[in-house]
Amino acid sequence: MLKSPWMKWSVVLGVALGGFFDGILLHQVLQWHHLLSLVPGMDDLRLQVMWDGYFHVLMYAIALAGLWGMWRAHRRGIAAPGATALAGAVLLGFGAWNLFDIGLAHWLLQIHRVRLDTPDPLLWDLLWLAAFGLLPLALGWWLRGRPSLPGSAAAALLVFGIGTALAGGWALREPPGQGFTAVVFAPGTTPAQVFDALDASDARLVWTDRPMGVVLVAVPKEKRWRFYRHGAVLVSGTGVPAGCIGWSKV
Repeated sequence: MLKSPWMKWSVVLGVALGGFFDGILLHQVLQWHHLLSLVPGMDDLRLQVMWDGYFHVLMYAIALAGLWGMWRAHRRGIAAPGATALAGAVLLGFGAWNLFDIGLAHWLLQIHRVRLDTPDPLLWDLLWLAAFGLLPLALGWWLRGRPSLPGSAAAALLVFGIGTALAGGWALREPPGQGFTAVVFAPGTTPAQVFDALDASDARLVWTDRPMGVVLVAVPKEKRWRFYRHGAVLVSGTGVPAGCIGWSKV
């Protein structure tokens, strides 16, 4: 059944959804870890957030590859399996991502763990592996050959596509109750240039790291965009360029 291009690309789409789920929930909402939390020399918040952003860019690329492959299968007139089978394939990809992530990133490379603020990180790894790796794999394997109602595959593809877009777009939301704006400046920006940016944006400095590469400011929402004219590379609350910086705890 997995020989069908529809099923293969649905697995790819599931991998992307697994990555989005991991990154958005653990990196941003719960903030239990960042992608490179345990890498020596990566304790700079700017670098951590930047690499989390690269991770999401990779997931976008994988999701687009999956949707493109399914669109090609449709254009070639290849008969699509039912929605149940497609959902099973997506779950297989979702579970496979979490198995791969736990095995490679957590245990082999040890660049992060599911939860760092616990005396027993292995327990959390195993719980995550069971809930979001083994369980989706088992359910997906069971669903892959189940019959579906005729014509439901197109509806499933639409749902999967919308789900992927919503999952990736969650990182663009400004967190509720966030009264300040986080700004990340390009490497090499001097403190004098940062203060010039604050003056130009009518912003009040609330917090900064030692090199002033990452600052937290109180600034009118309509003036946040001005930071991009003064060396900023990420500004929370401004959409696509900001990513998960807006969800970072300081």
